[in-house]
Amino acid sequence: MSHDPNTDDTPLMSHFAELRTRFIRILIAVLVVFLALVGFSRQLYDFISNPLVALLPNEASLIATDVASSFLAPIRLSFFVALFITVPFILAQIWGFVSPALYRHEKRTAIPLLLSSIVLFYTGVAFAYFVVLVPALKFFVMFAPDNVLPMTDIDSYLNFVVKLFLVFGVMFEIPVLTLVLVLVRLVSVQSLASKRRYIIVACFGIAAIVTPPDGASMLMLAIPMCLLFELGLVLARLLVKDTPQQLPDNDKSA
Repeated sequence: MSHDPNTDDTPLMSHFAELRTRFIRILIAVLVVFLALVGFSRQLYDFISNPLVALLPNEASLIATDVASSFLAPIRLSFFVALFITVPFILAQIWGFVSPALYRHEKRTAIPLLLSSIVLFYTGVAFAYFVVLVPALKFFVMFAPDNVLPMTDIDSYLNFVVKLFLVFGVMFEIPVLTLVLVLVRLVSVQSLASKRRYIIVACFGIAAIVTPPDGASMLMLAIPMCLLFELGLVLARLLVKDTPQQLPDNDKSA
């Protein structure tokens, strides 16, 4: 019986071809949104810088310490916003690539988790902008020495804001992470509940490291992290008992 070695590579090559197609779709989507936003890049930068400008003394302002900064910083922001807007499309492409390999019951679990992760990420970013950003900026402006006029570089401020938004967006995924760890049997609900005090201490430690060096920002991240962990435990208690223990061979979807 003859054997064609090229047939062994066909499924693998088809997966690579599909992955390339989905990656190209993601690039095109990000590029289209970026091109739509780039004409409003200055307005976008004004939007995220208004909380700081409102706190600065009348004679102070944002500055550009590099010749190209005043042009590149708003463009970079437009790119970050384009990524932010296309997160659902990016995850949908990843899901479309991964889902054929999942069982039906895994899909029924994964789809709500995927949607929840999107909502929680956007909620974390919104929380950072509307609740955390102004108190954090007030801390820095208030503690500036009397003979120092705060005039922040626009690149530094953009990096600060993007990091803050990303940290809160990722940390708000704690319920999803907690639920996934329980569903895949890496930990149990009882084990997590028994280690609650250590997890709370870890939340405050992480918040102290990743947030600006003021107590208000740390508390505004640590307290929601603790509450989100408790939410993850509640969801795990409700859902883990319905998780199948074995994977039947005939449960694959077409």
